[in-house]
Amino acid sequence: MNMMLKDTGERVIPEKMKITNELLIEHVARYHFASEFVHGRVLDFASGAGYGTHIIAKKCKDKVNEVVGVDIDPEAVKYAQGTFYHPLSTFIEGDVTDSTVPDKLGQFDCILSFETIEHVEEESQFLANIYQMLKPGGTLILSTPFGEGRGVACGSPFHIHQLRIDEFRNLFPEYTTKEFYFQKGALIKPEDFKVTEKFPLGLAICRK
Repeated sequence: MNMMLKDTGERVIPEKMKITNELLIEHVARYHFASEFVHGRVLDFASGAGYGTHIIAKKCKDKVNEVVGVDIDPEAVKYAQGTFYHPLSTFIEGDVTDSTVPDKLGQFDCILSFETIEHVEEESQFLANIYQMLKPGGTLILSTPFGEGRGVACGSPFHIHQLRIDEFRNLFPEYTTKEFYFQKGALIKPEDFKVTEKFPLGLAICRK
């Protein structure tokens, strides 16, 4: 069963986008990047149309035993279930800031949350949920676009705000190790790589 998902202008829906679409390229690139780090039980927190959960399930089938995609939009969950079936993946409706989510979902070896935190008003609850759901020694991979900072209105009608680089780096004080990367299009580089131009997005790999 294939069904259509309404294109709001914010959501990535691969079947409705050209292969040269920069938004599609950068979103898909993050999941391929993350595929090098995932293992065991994986959570895709705010999984949208489900294509990323599907990339992880397919590409990492020899090292993951379950991939759970969670999204607040019931239409997106329904679309993902109908479009991206894989025996290792499940799609569930849920709110990333719901304090009962950890009890419902249990713990994971790896949690991915791409382009989510800029949409979230209850940032601390969102981050607390992730930390609670991550097993000791587990890995979080989180991304966000950079902007003018917390509490400052930004150009996107879909974003609460966009963090500055220093604010992004300070999101993960309780993690044992942290590595930061910058992204532009399909290109993802470690933060210590000398770049002459501004990279608009950041990724963090944090181990609990």
